[in-house]
Amino acid sequence: MDEKQAARIQRKMVVIGDGACGKTCLLQTFRDGEFPKENRYIPTVFDVCIVDIEREQGVVELALWDTAGQEDFDRLRIMSYAEADVVVICFSVEAVESLENVLEKWVPEARRHAPRAKLVLAALKIDLRTDAETLEHMRRVCMAAPLTFEHGLRLAKALGAPYVECSAKIGVGVKHVLETAVALVVSDDDFSARSPCCLIL
Repeated sequence: MDEKQAARIQRKMVVIGDGACGKTCLLQTFRDGEFPKENRYIPTVFDVCIVDIEREQGVVELALWDTAGQEDFDRLRIMSYAEADVVVICFSVEAVESLENVLEKWVPEARRHAPRAKLVLAALKIDLRTDAETLEHMRRVCMAAPLTFEHGLRLAKALGAPYVECSAKIGVGVKHVLETAVALVVSDDDFSARSPCCLIL
C-alpha cells in the first residue's frame, strides 16, 4: 500500500460468548500469528489490543475487546460495549449449550448494550468436529455430536447476521472472522472522508 495515500480509520470490535468457548485463543492467534502455547484455561476479565487491518482504500485500526463469559464478570463485561461498532458472538462446536446461550443470553445482551452495533455469529474450535477424543467424550457424556455448519448457519440467518467458522488451533478461518466483521462496518466512503494520515515528502 502506498503510504502517500494511506488513510486510517478506527473501529471497535467486542467479542462475546460463553467462558472457554475459544474467544481469547481466536484473538491471540490473529494478533500473534500462532496458537497460544499456554494450554491452561485462565478466564479473561477483559483485554484490549489494537491490530491493523489493511484494505485497498486504507488501514482500519481495529480495537479488539476480549471479554469474560462467566456470570461473575457480567457487570465488567457490560462496560466493554460502549461505542462498539461490531460484536462477534462466539460459540464452540463441542459445547451445545454455548450455541443455546447465543440466543438466550448473548444476543439480548448485545442488543441491549450496543444497539447500533452490527452482529457476527462465529463458530469456534471447528477442528474438534473430527477429533476422536472429543467425539468419544460427547457421545459418552452427553450423547451428542459436535454442532454442524448447518446449526450455526440456521441461527445466523434467523439473526440476520453473517456466519463464520474457524479453528485457532489449526489456523483455519481466523483472519476471515475479523475481515467479515470489518466489512460490516467499513465502506469506501469512510476512507474518502478522511485525510491521509501519513505523507512522505
